[in-house]
Amino acid sequence: MSKTKLIINSNGSIKIEGDFEIMDSKGNVYGLEGRTVLGVCRCGLSSSKPFCDGSHRNKFEHEAAAFDLPPLKTK
Repeated sequence: MSKTKLIINSNGSIKIEGDFEIMDSKGNVYGLEGRTVLGVCRCGLSSSKPFCDGSHRNKFEHEAAAFDLPPLKTK
């Protein structure tokens, strides 16, 4: 099985591709109806949060560019 991918789109959503499930904070699973690709809102403007509905267009700016996190702290 291939890895699930999260793609941070510039000026937009987080695109999720692969085999995944999404749960709320209580552990309830969202019914994704077989989807293997979808967008998660990161601008806060979507009327269907946590999913993207395109409301960010011309209202959200962030140029996505990958970088390395600092080393994981150990005790």
